[in-house]
Order: sequence, then C-alpha cells, then structure tokens
Amino acid sequence: MQRADEGMGFILKYENVAWYEDGKVRILDRRIYPINIEYVVCTTYLEVAKAIADMVTQSGGPYTAAAMGMALAAYQVKDEKKDKIIATLTDAAYKLSHSRPTTSSKMEIITNNSLEKAKNLLNNGISGLDLVEELRIIAFNYINNNYLKYINTGKYLASLIPKNGTILTQCFAETIIGTLLNECKALNNNIKVICAETRPYFQGARLTASVVSDMGFDVAVITDNMPAFIMKEKNVDLFTSAADVITVDGHIVNKIGTFQIAIAANYLQIPYFVTGSPNFSHKTVDSVKIEYRDENLVMQSMGVKIVKDKVKAYYPAFDIVPPKLCNGVITDKGIFSPYNLKEYFEK
Repeated sequence: MQRADEGMGFILKYENVAWYEDGKVRILDRRIYPINIEYVVCTTYLEVAKAIADMVTQSGGPYTAAAMGMALAAYQVKDEKKDKIIATLTDAAYKLSHSRPTTSSKMEIITNNSLEKAKNLLNNGISGLDLVEELRIIAFNYINNNYLKYINTGKYLASLIPKNGTILTQCFAETIIGTLLNECKALNNNIKVICAETRPYFQGARLTASVVSDMGFDVAVITDNMPAFIMKEKNVDLFTSAADVITVDGHIVNKIGTFQIAIAANYLQIPYFVTGSPNFSHKTVDSVKIEYRDENLVMQSMGVKIVKDKVKAYYPAFDIVPPKLCNGVITDKGIFSPYNLKEYFEK
C-alpha cells in the first residue's frame, strides 16, 4: 500500500507518531520535541495508555497509539487461550480509549474496531503472532487511511487561502497541516503561517512550527496573548484549527485558547474554519466533558517553576467555540455550515 505521509515533516512520518514492532510500541515524545528527539518505548498496553494520558503524544497521535496498543495487547497474550486473549483485548480497548476522557468516544471507535476484528479472527482460528500481525496491519491502515482522508480536507482548506496569504493556527492540527502544505506546494501558493505557542505544552511552537519549517514554508511563533494584535497587524487572512470534538449541533471543542482566538477573529472579520468530522456520539454540546489537567503544568514553563509556593492555578485542557463564531467545518466530504452538520452524515 502506498504511504500517504510522503513529503510531510519529521513528526508526521508514521514511525515518528506511534509504531508497533517486535512486541513494543515506540512513541515519539512530543513533550520535548524538537529540543530533544526521544521515544517512549512501551512493552504493555497499560504503558501505552499511560503514555497517552501523560501527553507523550498529542493531536492525532493518541488515536494511532491506541491502535498500535491493541496490537501490543495481542502480543502480550499471544500464547494464551482464546478466552484469555479476548478478555485482555477487551480490557485494552477500554483502557486505551479512556486514557483521555474528552476524546474517549472517538478513541472507542478505533479500539473497538480492533477488538471486534480480533474476535472474528479468533473465531476463524487465527491467533498467536498471526493475530498480532493482523492487528498491526489494522493500526497501520488506520493512520494511512486517516492521512488519505485528510488529503481532501487539506485541498478544501487550501482553496480558501489567498495567493501568498497568511494563516493563523492554534495548537497542532497534525495531519491537516501536512496535507494542507502539500496542497499549497502543488498550487505554488507560498503561504505564511503564524502559530500561537499553545501553553503549557507549547504544541504550536514545538510541533506545528516544526512541521511547517520542515516543509519549507515561512513560519512565525507568537505567544498565546498576542493573536488579536497580530491578526490585525500582519493582515491574517484566515484562522484555522482542528478539533478534539465537533458536536452535531455545531460546537467546537479544541485546545484551550481556541475560543478566545475565534472571538478576536470574529471581531476583526477574519474567517475561522475548523477541520475535522462531526462526532455523531456527541449530538449536543452538553455531552462533552471538559478535562482538567495537572495545575502544576501551568505553574511552570518547560520544567522551570515560575510562581511562588502558595500560588494556585487552573488547567482546563479544552474550551468550546459556539457555532456562531465558526465560518465553516471543513471535512473530507466538503465544507459545511456548523448549523447543518447532519448533512455530513447524509452524504
């Protein structure tokens, strides 16, 4: 099968997202990239779940890690009987998908798919290393097909950017960044990209900006309190982000800070387009649980404490953009109004 990661930046190569091989899952540690290039090596599915929960990988990375974790779970019980294998894979599917509460429903689709296919394979007498290889192939196909799916999304987004235009991004949209920039190359559109840094993990500065630079485009980083001024000062043409959840009623759940940028963009009459697919398991916004993470991460910068001992902090991982602040939801099937996302499922 042709790989869809051709021409993309270092951290978008499949082996540098999450990769199962020889009884181990290797995950690039995005918490420290590009300062250091190191991998977290997991020998159990519980270690994969912990790596996902600990933010070793972010954006689309956890989904691939979960899929690869299912192959690892099969390896752990490769010599066991059918009932033990199914019990272990069932536990793995749950623990991997629920390692982050906000995205658990999307993660369940991936892990449950591996689980059901494993059950079918076992019923047909396929077990041991053959079962492991089948689940590895499922994981590979997941990431490859996901990239292929986002090629269309990248094309739709690229069509909205003026020649040599400037866009502002939030956090790390991962696959869409790679497919967007590949399409801009094909169109000979030398866009400029401005990345909000995205504290406390600095995904925009470390991940998005690194990919853009790897792929040969002009890129600049700004701190999280600069977007409104910079959007006006640098004549930004479009603000875009991915989403952890897009509800069917048109709300966008994404990295904390997306909401305030969307407000500023709306005030400045700069369009905001989100990329991703609406999630049918979240029909309304009240079904979304916003995850709060370790407050200590807010009280430090790249491992260095920046506040006094008695100072407290809050760390909501996501915020919610209402549909009235979004100009369109860009999907693999086209661009939809956030007020009419049911049409996506009809297509």
